[in-house]
Amino acid sequence: MPSTLTEATDPWCLRPGEAGELLRGHPWRRFVVLGDSVAEGLCEPAAGYPDVQWADRIAAELRAVRPELAYLNLGRRGLRAHEVRATQLADALAFAPDLALVVCGGNDAFRPGYDPDAVDGELTEIITALRAAGADVITVGMFDVSHSPAVPATLRAGLGERMRRLSRHTRAVAERLGTLHVHLTEHPLVADPSLYSSDGRHGSARSDAVATAETLRVLAAGDRGVPSDGGR
Repeated sequence: MPSTLTEATDPWCLRPGEAGELLRGHPWRRFVVLGDSVAEGLCEPAAGYPDVQWADRIAAELRAVRPELAYLNLGRRGLRAHEVRATQLADALAFAPDLALVVCGGNDAFRPGYDPDAVDGELTEIITALRAAGADVITVGMFDVSHSPAVPATLRAGLGERMRRLSRHTRAVAERLGTLHVHLTEHPLVADPSLYSSDGRHGSARSDAVATAETLRVLAAGDRGVPSDGGR
C-alpha cells in the first residue's frame, strides 16, 4: 500500500457523504454485536486510517442518522462459536435488538480440527433466535487471514482452506436463514498485506475501514453482499 494512501483517498473505503446517503431513513434503533475478537475489535493501527474498529464504526454511522440508537457490543476475544452462543445470546436477546451483527467461527477455523457442521449449528441457533425476536441479522464471510505475511508459510495452505470453507458455510447458512450477508473473503484486496495485523490473526485499521464500507452498502441494498467496486 502506498504510504500516501489514507482512508479519504482509498478507493475501497466510503466516499465523503456516502454513509449518510446509504443509511438515510434507516429503521434501526437497537444494534447489538455478538462474536469473537473481530466483533470486539482488535484491529492494529494503520497510518492514514482512524483507529476505530469495525462494529464501532457501523454504530457511529447508524447514530449519525438516528442519534437515539442504542448500541451494545458483546464481542470477546478468543471465543469459539459455541462459547459465543452460550455466553452472549441471552444478553443479546435481553437487549431487544432490531439489528444484530454476528461474527464467529474464526477461532474454530484456526484449529486443524475445525468442524464446519458444528459451527453451522451454533450459528443457526444464534441467528434463528435473533430473527425470532424481530432483529435483522448481519453475517460475515471474513477476510482470509491466511494471506497475512505474519502467518508461517507452513501453516498458510491449511489455514486458508479452513477460512474459505468457513466462509462458504457461513454464506450458505445466511442464504438459508435470510440474513444480510457481507462477503469479504473474495474481496479484491484480500491478498493485500496492508489489511492484516502483525499477529497473523487479526486485521488492520484499513481492513476495518473497508469492511465498514462493504457492510453499509449491504445494509443499504437490503440484500446479500458481494465485493463492490469501491465506487470507482
